[in-house]
Amino acid sequence: MRLTRPLQSAFSVGDGLIDRLLCVVGAVLCSQLPEFIQQYVQRLGGHLDEARRQLGQFHEIAAKSGLTFDQLMAKSRDASEATVARLGQLMHESVVRVDALATADAAIRDASIFSRPFVFLRHVDFSIARATGSVFKPAVPTTVEGMLYAGFGMLLILALYHGAVRYPVRRAWRRRKERQAMAGRNPKSASNPQSTRGDLSA
Repeated sequence: MRLTRPLQSAFSVGDGLIDRLLCVVGAVLCSQLPEFIQQYVQRLGGHLDEARRQLGQFHEIAAKSGLTFDQLMAKSRDASEATVARLGQLMHESVVRVDALATADAAIRDASIFSRPFVFLRHVDFSIARATGSVFKPAVPTTVEGMLYAGFGMLLILALYHGAVRYPVRRAWRRRKERQAMAGRNPKSASNPQSTRGDLSA
């Protein structure tokens, strides 16, 4: 409780300054989310192109062998030789990889402004996200989406600050003042047991 007095003074003097600083921090942080997702989608597209190129090579091999892709994959996976069987498994994994990347790419690109972060989290590939983060370059928001997220960031950080910091401290300060006021109204004899016992014996 001893900390409430300096905190109360700080809030009283710098409320406006703290709010402005928090607005800047919230706007900067949240406005970078659309930029990160955009750079992630670009990298995701590169992985999708590479996976499709690899899958296309398997289709070419199948065509040159006079087989369909599915036939070549089935023959390879059922082969008794481990190396050939591994090739069939690799072909299957390529199909799964292309499907997953294509689904994620389409979902994120087609998502609305407000649903895009949730769609991104649902389809995120963490290896691609880490690679994106390692080369991420913050940018000043110039799009409507960036401005909206900046505004949301300001409201969010102010709500957290006022709800989790400022209000609890002021509430504790107010309770402390109320207890002090109640203690000041109590008779002094309440804190002197000897005088109380003397009155009773009389």
